[in-house]
Amino acid sequence: MAGFLAKRGLTLLATLLATSLIVFLVLEILPGDPALLLLGTDASDEQLVVLRSQLGLDRPAHIRYLAWIGALLQGDFGISYAYKTPVWPLIAERLWLTYPLALNAMALSIALALGLGLLAARQHNRLGDVLIMGLSQIGISIPSFWFGILLILLFAVHLGWFAAGGFAGWADIAAGYKSLILPSLALAVVQAAILARITRSSLLEVLREDFVRTARAKGLSRGAVLRRHVLRNALIPVITVIGLQFGGLLAGAIVVEQVFSLPGLGRLVFQAISNRDIEVVKAAVILLAFTVVVVNFFVDLLYALIDPRLAAQDA
Repeated sequence: MAGFLAKRGLTLLATLLATSLIVFLVLEILPGDPALLLLGTDASDEQLVVLRSQLGLDRPAHIRYLAWIGALLQGDFGISYAYKTPVWPLIAERLWLTYPLALNAMALSIALALGLGLLAARQHNRLGDVLIMGLSQIGISIPSFWFGILLILLFAVHLGWFAAGGFAGWADIAAGYKSLILPSLALAVVQAAILARITRSSLLEVLREDFVRTARAKGLSRGAVLRRHVLRNALIPVITVIGLQFGGLLAGAIVVEQVFSLPGLGRLVFQAISNRDIEVVKAAVILLAFTVVVVNFFVDLLYALIDPRLAAQDA
């Protein structure tokens, strides 16, 4: 297990380093001059030179990259060009919305997918299976932002059960959670549709194994075999997809936050890109990448807990 953890830890660090380099290089080639955006088109050449020097934009790219990485290791995310304040507080106050939104959507997705996947496998080639697979195909085809608009029209405009947008804050936890129900559902449906199909396929594959036939021969019902024996053995591909989907949920949250007017990290990134506030964009993207990599690290740990043979083979 120690060798497995060490190997996965090195992979995590290498992935983060590669991601940071890609993020830096991509933002370097974006058009526009932050100094010109800050000072305006009426700024003189002398003013632009002075501001570029203050921002460190006159240094070579590799020097700026190394300085940025060194600052990140010390917990310094830089100064926002647009807000003239440290970047971390700007991001931290929005993470309290974006992370709960993504986690809530992930929980809804897993609950829906496991339930529907189990039911579809139990009803294989029968009406329930056909209906669930048909609905999942529709769910995969629906963009999250479009489904979010439909949810607003139905539950906010016509029924009046929820607000059409905005965030009530965490001072009242119930009101804050209620603000995230529709956005979470908009994010969860597409992911649940994909995960339900993966769950069904994995369950059906395990159902063909010899130990399942032995369990059925002992008199266990199909439902009991699914719950007690098949589900654990079918979880590896399901967990793999869950780890991959979390990154998709964070990316989808950027769009869904715009639809529901949520003051989360997505809106901050959108505004930072519009203002070419590079320090905010770099910090937000590297933080999201770090989150995805860490989640996948824990997914690998779950592999080892579910089937220790995988850890032994990969050590």
